[in-house]
Amino acid sequence: MIYADLHAHTTRSDGSLTLDTLSAAAREAGVSVVAVTDHDRLHPDIEPPVDVIDNLTVVRGIELRVETPRGQRVDLLGYGARGTTELTTELDRIQRDRIGRGRAMVERCEDRLGVDLGLTVEEGFGRPHLARAIEAHPETGLSYEDAFDELIGNDGPCFVARDVTPFEEGRQLLDDACGLVGLAHPLRYAEPEAALALTADLDAVERFYPYGRPVDTAPVDRVIRDHDLIATGGTDAHEMELGRAGLDEDGYRPIATALGRTEG
Repeated sequence: MIYADLHAHTTRSDGSLTLDTLSAAAREAGVSVVAVTDHDRLHPDIEPPVDVIDNLTVVRGIELRVETPRGQRVDLLGYGARGTTELTTELDRIQRDRIGRGRAMVERCEDRLGVDLGLTVEEGFGRPHLARAIEAHPETGLSYEDAFDELIGNDGPCFVARDVTPFEEGRQLLDDACGLVGLAHPLRYAEPEAALALTADLDAVERFYPYGRPVDTAPVDRVIRDHDLIATGGTDAHEMELGRAGLDEDGYRPIATALGRTEG
């Protein structure tokens, strides 16, 4: 049974969950703790680092995209986040860049498809918003997956890269603002070993994740041992379903301790 799902997105970035629907989704999955980890954004309606909303323990978190000196882009998960001045300034910069990038991708897709997608690009906009709009339009004939495969995937003709935070700067910003900082989904990257090497400077790593394919988790277990890391886990929910991956109650205890709580 999943007790803590520590990777979920809301409509404040590119997810479908809201704070009003979060508790119901957690009850449906039998989950007691959820971390809201919107992309490059702190949820503005969660103020304490750890809150209780409708009997659900909610961890205020963030998923921050960073770039290493070698040019590899990875995601860091910060848990128990506070809105420090430095972090807020960087997130504001990122959101301005996200809006410009989003508008450019929408324009490219509309030009290529010959349709008006009717999208307004605001803070928190991400590629899933665009993919959903492409799927919903009656004239495209494309599914959500097709939109990524044919248009807006990283090598797609309508893709526009983001200007992301350097790894060391992002790590320091999250370290100052959060109770725990870890590497997200390490086996999703093109160079997982290089990504895992970054954990030497982190507190945690996402050990439990629904990759959708068989993976060898031995390298993750190795860095957990070598660097004395805390294992985290979560669904990476962009839709309404929680509890596909995460931690049992025993697994959550060291995280609760790191966040200044002795229980969920």
